Amino acid sequence: MDSFFSRDIGLLTELDKAQLLKDELGIHTYEDLLKHYPFRYEDRNNQFTIAALIPTTSSVQLQGYIKRLQRIDKGKKRLVALFEDGTGQIELIWFHNFSWIIKKIKPNVRYRIWGKPLFLPQGQKQLIHPEITLAIGNQGNTINLVPLYHSTEKLKRNQLDTKGIAFLQKKLLSQLGAIVEETLPDYLLTRYQLVSLKEAFGNIHFPSSQTVLNQAQRRLKFEELFYTQLKLLKVRQVRVEKQNDKIFNKVELLNVFYHNHLPFNLTNGQKKTIREIYRDLSSGKRMNRLLQGDVGSGKTIVAFLAMLIVIGSKAQVAIMAPTEILAKQHFERFHVFARQLGLNIALLTGSTKKKERVHILYRLKVGLLHIIVGTHALLSDDVSFNELGFFIIDEQHRFGVAQRAGLLTKNQVYAPHILTMTATPIPRTLAMTFYGDLDLSTIYELPSGRQPIKTQHYYENARLKVFQFIREQLILGRQIYIVYPLIEASVALDYSNLMAGYTSVCRAFPDVPVGIVHGKMDSAAKDMEMKRFEKNETHILVATTVIEVGVNVPNATVMVIESAERFGLSQLHQLRGRVGRGSAQSYCILMTDYRLNKAGKKRMETMVKTNNGFEIAELDLKLRGPGDLMGLQQSGTLNLKIADLSKDTAILEVARKLAKNIIQQDPDFQHPAHLPIYKEYVRLLTVAGDWNRVG
Repeated sequence: MDSFFSRDIGLLTELDKAQLLKDELGIHTYEDLLKHYPFRYEDRNNQFTIAALIPTTSSVQLQGYIKRLQRIDKGKKRLVALFEDGTGQIELIWFHNFSWIIKKIKPNVRYRIWGKPLFLPQGQKQLIHPEITLAIGNQGNTINLVPLYHSTEKLKRNQLDTKGIAFLQKKLLSQLGAIVEETLPDYLLTRYQLVSLKEAFGNIHFPSSQTVLNQAQRRLKFEELFYTQLKLLKVRQVRVEKQNDKIFNKVELLNVFYHNHLPFNLTNGQKKTIREIYRDLSSGKRMNRLLQGDVGSGKTIVAFLAMLIVIGSKAQVAIMAPTEILAKQHFERFHVFARQLGLNIALLTGSTKKKERVHILYRLKVGLLHIIVGTHALLSDDVSFNELGFFIIDEQHRFGVAQRAGLLTKNQVYAPHILTMTATPIPRTLAMTFYGDLDLSTIYELPSGRQPIKTQHYYENARLKVFQFIREQLILGRQIYIVYPLIEASVALDYSNLMAGYTSVCRAFPDVPVGIVHGKMDSAAKDMEMKRFEKNETHILVATTVIEVGVNVPNATVMVIESAERFGLSQLHQLRGRVGRGSAQSYCILMTDYRLNKAGKKRMETMVKTNNGFEIAELDLKLRGPGDLMGLQQSGTLNLKIADLSKDTAILEVARKLAKNIIQQDPDFQHPAHLPIYKEYVRLLTVAGDWNRVG
């Protein structure tokens, strides 16, 4: 199967078309083409009459005769045919391929046509570029669910539209014969009532009914999720059972800090997480743990306490953040703690001056630095450690796999323990799939003294009311964030919007110092503005989403999000988490246009209704899908072709449980019944490379 499916697509079609498929859709092999599944199916079972068509009708199938064919060369050249079915007439119009259509159409022949009707003001009905085929005999049962495939404009111009791709699929399927090797054992096919792989491939592309389509989709989803889970759990098994790493079990330094310097009481969730991390660090196996907690749940102090176990055991610690703002904030917070314990700490980012960088790298290499905080600058080749024992990654999904893989090269003696943290609550299905090889710790509760943030949604006509509320908060001595979207696709437009908003705020509050922060500013200017806001020198900060992650100003109690409809739920929740960092009541105000679609209204309602980040993440997964939610397309790991994590939870649960049982009972797939699993697992590892061990 592997050799057949790995054949170059050029063996199936002309070389120029094959190259287009490679360039436009990433279809290089027979397997790539076969797994280019239809995104939708048109149900052509229903027959319509021309008289029954109404303006809300979608694509329809009609049967009848062409009574007149006329080529019009004046103005926009077109071919017009008059089509009748006994109940009425409709015009068929083509704007290209005239010669082919004229040759194809014959008088007094019954045709079937398919397309979306247009209704003109004068009452005429038209079909633009309809599909046209001969209607032979009783056609009611011969054309059923017609597959539609993703294509591109360049492919369509080269006859590789949905029909062209369907033609190639038929050609490939006709060659399969007995070549398709089953990838699941017979006992699993029987237990879960799954169709064969060959049958699934045939019916996913050309189903004869909704029932066989459902069976094909279920089989292919099950297989995809089963092998995804098998790979993740196998990676985890290898890490836990076979990787011998250094034991870190010295807690004296942690105890000194905990009893003498800890500025507040830990929550039960924080204590539980520290115990889980200690078990990992002292186990002799490499830790690969994900710590997730809602904004403000206190993950950072947990990370620092974990650092002290490693430092107390004579190794170094690094923490990597996705932005300079967040890295500097971590550094400043940890610097206070480190000074209390006599530990040396440094900050390394892209903005670090050359002379200072050389000094930091020397101290790091000879072991004079206990903690290094930085951005992806930590992954540079010239950054080497005396003994790196622990690497913490903040907001993991903002780093690519290759970047995370670079961590493993920073200690040539043993693999450093890894703790990844995220303030983006992860839906359970996503955690099982993308982070399935990691151990998971979750902090649910917020530190004591924090009040739930009150969230309100207003339309533009409430602007004066919102400004009045801001004045009242300013009189109380509070500070305000006002955030504008800055979306890559329309930077110029959004930048103008931001600057117009800044001008408007300055005009509305002429006696209030107002700051501004956005991505077009250099690092020094951004830092200066953030410092002014942190020191309460500016009372209102107009910003883009650069303040989304990690900024901590307890005196800021109001977050106004402009054009809130342009943000996803998780991003809205992240922004809201910039307030509510102190004991005072905090507020989030969502400003939107009146023209909200259904999904936009749902997002606003959800934000007003709940502060629970995990509840919000589950809904966001359903609304936006996993790739958009987590930025996973960069990862190379979550490359699902047919399964949908927002809809296929039940299949995922079964697939994961099955994969776990098989690994426990037959970890090397040596049982004869598991030969298909062994072959497919080895094949998938060869295709995927070794990224999975990074976690």
